[in-house]
Amino acid sequence: MSAALAVTVTTTAVPAAAAPAAVSAGAALATSAPTSAPTPDIPNSPVGEQLRWLLAAVATLPVPEDQIKAHFSAGFLAQVPPAQLNEVLKGLGGLRLDSLADVTPSSLSGVVTTGQGRLQLSMSVDGDGRIAGLLFGPEQREAPRSWAELDKRLRTLAPHVGFLAAEVRADGRCRPVHTVAPGAPRPLGSMFKLYVLGATAEQVKKGRLSWDTPLTIRPELKSLPSGTLQDRPDNSTVSVREAAKLMISISDNTGADLLIDKAGRARVEAQVREWSGHAALNLPFLTTRELFLLKGADYPRLAKKYLSLDRSRRYRYLTTTVGRTPLTEVRPWDKPREIDRVEWFASPQDVCRAFAGLSALNTPPLDEAMSANDAGLGLDAKAWPTVWYKGGSEPGVLSMGFLARDAGGRTYVVTALTSDPRTALDENAAAPELLALVRGSFAMLAQGRVRS
Repeated sequence: MSAALAVTVTTTAVPAAAAPAAVSAGAALATSAPTSAPTPDIPNSPVGEQLRWLLAAVATLPVPEDQIKAHFSAGFLAQVPPAQLNEVLKGLGGLRLDSLADVTPSSLSGVVTTGQGRLQLSMSVDGDGRIAGLLFGPEQREAPRSWAELDKRLRTLAPHVGFLAAEVRADGRCRPVHTVAPGAPRPLGSMFKLYVLGATAEQVKKGRLSWDTPLTIRPELKSLPSGTLQDRPDNSTVSVREAAKLMISISDNTGADLLIDKAGRARVEAQVREWSGHAALNLPFLTTRELFLLKGADYPRLAKKYLSLDRSRRYRYLTTTVGRTPLTEVRPWDKPREIDRVEWFASPQDVCRAFAGLSALNTPPLDEAMSANDAGLGLDAKAWPTVWYKGGSEPGVLSMGFLARDAGGRTYVVTALTSDPRTALDENAAAPELLALVRGSFAMLAQGRVRS
């Protein structure tokens, strides 16, 4: 388990009406009715002692900083500062342990009930007994055992679905194993950040940027959560490396916009053309701030005007009108808004090409960013030592994409894109189901590999 806190809640490019505090990009928190089962016995072990402390600490928030530093490892706190940790714990009010499993002296997993519903808990400690990994994710559902079962379950989630499970060959091509509407473009939500990361990594490869290049957090580049960079002081700096990692691991929107600004919108668009058969749908390539304003500021006036313009005039409109609209005018929304026209778009095949392209770039900072959060997928680390994830959502959109490399070096991509232009998806139900479908897909891919 990575030395970071991953709470798999919805981290969107759009503010949901009542979204919980987000720390990691991923699936929505699963909700279900609380149970009245007795509290299980917690082992008298290093990890058990930390779990016992955590359950008591969340009852009297905020947890004092000195206590946090005493119970969490330095590596953990370097990625999740005390203030951020307290914000997340606040969203898990009423934390109660329901069951424990897979208990060792240094790690455990189980199920807890929180203010967000029932969640899967995983915790690990380092050699000093401090918490080095902490994951709250959707309670795992049973994975499908056949592609036919997967198709049936997938189509119950949304009226528009796309799916692809593929092997990435040595030449970087995606060889489909199973698909549903693989070539149809769908809205991505924050999965668009794969293209931003690709454009950034290409600029580093060409020597135009360094992973250590500082980015200035100018007020006009700040966006809205998910993320934390918007809370840093105006004109402070963050490195390309940190912005990229935050953009992927916690879907930091300001981090994405900073990187788009630094790499250049045109270069991001060029990256989309290289990895997508639907690049025209992403012109202009929107920043998250622009999408917030188009959908949340005096809606639908800005959006209608934008959509009435041809492509060349849209670029100017983003600069002269949308860009000058204060972010404070954005109001949350909880129903789909123009998800088929104002979004970022790709087909399942395009997403596989993006993952394959990122894999081919083969740089440690990129791998570090993509590996930071698996959304609670929970593949066996020995069988699948590399797992990359990026997802996205907004009302009416839920997307998940994974790349996993097995112990033999074979690489696979599984992506699922779901959308409903009329009604917001029930992410509390859909996200755990999508994770189960993806988990089952990797198992079936592995079985197919053994048979071949």
